[in-house]
Amino acid sequence: MLENGLELKQTIFDMKLLFIESKKKLNLDLAEIDFSMLPKEIFIAYSVQFKELAEKIKAKLDKRVKGFQQVLGCSVLKSEYPILLVGSGKFHALNLALKGNSLYILEGAKIAKLDEKEVEKIKAKRKAALSRFYSAQKVGILVSTKPGQENLNNAVKLRKELAKKGKTAAIFIADNINLEELENYPINSWVNASCQALTFDARIVSIQELDNEYIR
Repeated sequence: MLENGLELKQTIFDMKLLFIESKKKLNLDLAEIDFSMLPKEIFIAYSVQFKELAEKIKAKLDKRVKGFQQVLGCSVLKSEYPILLVGSGKFHALNLALKGNSLYILEGAKIAKLDEKEVEKIKAKRKAALSRFYSAQKVGILVSTKPGQENLNNAVKLRKELAKKGKTAAIFIADNINLEELENYPINSWVNASCQALTFDARIVSIQELDNEYIR
């Protein structure tokens, strides 16, 4: 079944799913927000709960806005401009900052620039994770069954490439991936072929980080 992934893929897409967009109820006046610290040109990214607020900010900043996009945990956002993230929490911000963008975060009525020290800590974990992967003999490949995150075909390709390089690899498939469960398996390094949120763990490399060498 895992040699081509077709049977599992069919099962995934046969499931009936209902997606409901949720909105954050905010009682926030834009006059309370100090936009003066933002660069003259900005790209606005937002999580779906904050879409309404993001649209109001876009209208206020008008021609200063050079891009406007919703982001998910697995989003690939390409922008040559600094980014203003309208949302909550730092996961999206760190994910975007790793791609080299200057990041500003709006939380409540306050805008703050993302601390570069936090980004550097994440980059150090990435280097450690890659070093661990290259020296590993046993590799586990994590695959999610969630639509939009499922990447089984590339996981199968990766397993074959790892075998050519003398590594033993196994594919682990789940709906929800619990990082605490990883300690239960005799695996030296893990490859994330699902949501990029897992990339912040020093035991795990992203399949995107291995594309040039392992995924043809």
